[in-house]
Amino acid sequence: MSPGENGPSTPEDDDPFGYLYADGQARGAQPPSSGYGYPGSVSRSSRTRAVGERQYGQQATYGGQATAPQQQGAYGQPNAAYQAPETLPGGAPTTQQPMPGSGGGNGRGRGPNTKGLLIGAVAVVAAVVIGISVAMMNGNGDDDKKAGSQVSTAPTQSHSAKPSPASTSSVSSSGELPKIDAKALRLDGGTTTASEFKGAKADGGVYVTGFNQVGAKVTWTVDGIQKAGTYRLNVRYGVPGADADATLLVNDKANTQPLSMKNYGNTPAGDWEKGWKTTWANVTLNQGTNTLTLACNDGNQCNAVLDQLSLTTN
Repeated sequence: MSPGENGPSTPEDDDPFGYLYADGQARGAQPPSSGYGYPGSVSRSSRTRAVGERQYGQQATYGGQATAPQQQGAYGQPNAAYQAPETLPGGAPTTQQPMPGSGGGNGRGRGPNTKGLLIGAVAVVAAVVIGISVAMMNGNGDDDKKAGSQVSTAPTQSHSAKPSPASTSSVSSSGELPKIDAKALRLDGGTTTASEFKGAKADGGVYVTGFNQVGAKVTWTVDGIQKAGTYRLNVRYGVPGADADATLLVNDKANTQPLSMKNYGNTPAGDWEKGWKTTWANVTLNQGTNTLTLACNDGNQCNAVLDQLSLTTN
């Protein structure tokens, strides 16, 4: 063996990594073809690839075994292999719990409920206003009652009351025919009530005046006439010492003869208090309801006042 040469290498001197050095390469060392000579080792040729040769979605082999490629999720989409902590036993809660004292969606944590306080204040003010209004109304009502209790119900010397509605009288259950004060009749055409002078038998001494003008009239409605026939209509009146008359209508049909209201007894002219008289006329009534009217028409002498009317049998 010449100097500088070691001769053929022995197995123990064989360096498996000799191909990595210059002297090993000079002796003809070659890289192992089966992964450095170790079982299950990865060979260099299987491990190295040219740039761009590897394709996504293909299986890579390591040590002769294929491994499943890692799934790549689309951008913004969760990885299929990922599991959120809340899905595991004992994981974190899925809803966020509001911290005590922090503002919530309903405003409970923002301090006092000013809206509720405002509504309550408005309700209190409204209750006070209503109470005051009721008290004032009651006070006015009491004043009205006091004032009304001081008003006298006695008739005055002259009454300008609005004409009363049609007055209705009925035959009593015993068959007695009715009587009525003239002031309770229906008053039309300017007739009104008064109590200027004494002598009227009507309640309160009130009589009907204003009859001395064309168009003036009074109407009496009588119900319950049990039998059709002829009855007597009695009229109490007053004249100032002169004769008077009026048109009498039964069920809107005028009698052929006017109702006579003469100055019986020759009362002195102008003496109304001594001028009270009574007259009568026959009237034909139907069974049931009838209307009796005294009217001042053209040709009548109507300077008279009316006191009472009544019906009697002949």
